[in-house]
Amino acid sequence: MSDEKQITGRARGGAARAAKLSPQRRSEIASIAARAKHHADEAPSDALDRLPIATHGSLDRPVRIGEVEIHCYVLPDETRVLALRGLHSALGMSHGGGQGGVRKIAALMERFEKKGIPIKDLAARANSPIRFIPPHGGNPAAGYEATLLPDICSAILKASQMGILDARLNYLAQRAEMLQHGFATLGIIALVDEATGFQEIRAKDALQAYLERFIRKELAAWVQRFPLEFFRELYRLKKWPWNGSSRRPGVVGLYIKDLVYERLGPGVLAELERKNPSDGRGQRKARHHQWLTEDIGNTALSQHMFALIGFMRAEEDWDSFKARFHRAFPKKGDNLPLL
Repeated sequence: MSDEKQITGRARGGAARAAKLSPQRRSEIASIAARAKHHADEAPSDALDRLPIATHGSLDRPVRIGEVEIHCYVLPDETRVLALRGLHSALGMSHGGGQGGVRKIAALMERFEKKGIPIKDLAARANSPIRFIPPHGGNPAAGYEATLLPDICSAILKASQMGILDARLNYLAQRAEMLQHGFATLGIIALVDEATGFQEIRAKDALQAYLERFIRKELAAWVQRFPLEFFRELYRLKKWPWNGSSRRPGVVGLYIKDLVYERLGPGVLAELERKNPSDGRGQRKARHHQWLTEDIGNTALSQHMFALIGFMRAEEDWDSFKARFHRAFPKKGDNLPLL
């Protein structure tokens, strides 16, 4: 009888299949199996080719809140994710191996719920980590949608305020309070966007979408958009004689650019200048307002003109008007506010 252990049953079938595989394929399978075993707490069962690959984020650009650092990523669907280990570290909890790390937070939320703290779907969310591949590749990682952390902090602080947080867990309340203070400054989404560099893409895309709603693709017919009262008030404040003529000093165009188009919305004037350029002698083929969309652009123009004329009526001289109006309606620049 041979000293080798006889292979039977399913093991025998597996050995037969393995014998038919090429050395390269066996190596690939072994590599995947080794990674899965070594990182069972990160992505234990997902097929690698099905996992989303993060578009932004790196190990050297974590979210920083005080002394806490959390690795963070942005997925292709723009979901902001905090790494599982980083989230545990932020809360001062040990990560543990396997699914233990996931269960620690979920178990804590379930304990809170049993003690009467409303946690909504926190336990379920904590039980459902997001699995993905970091931008730099390598092993699969696990994390949570970024807004889970502020929600967990709120639940911990609520438990502390109600006096039902175990004494041995008081450190969690201290951590949660520190983290919440950091969130209050910008918000977790903005913190992730800043850390990953995604805010630059987000701002660019948001501005483009905004301008597409604000400015037409084709020139519209001319319609009177600037009320006569605007020009009458302008002349009064400048102490110019008013005769109702449509022939006005060239400087009026500069005032319109300053008081109206530079304050309508971020990037609006730059886009209008691109679509409706000057010929170098101060002449344009059309009026800027002919490029504004009817539902968004012209509505914003009408509302702005109404407010502008109101400020003009309230003042007796140009300098007083300018000072008040510029404080109330600062120039918009080329960026959308992110918060």
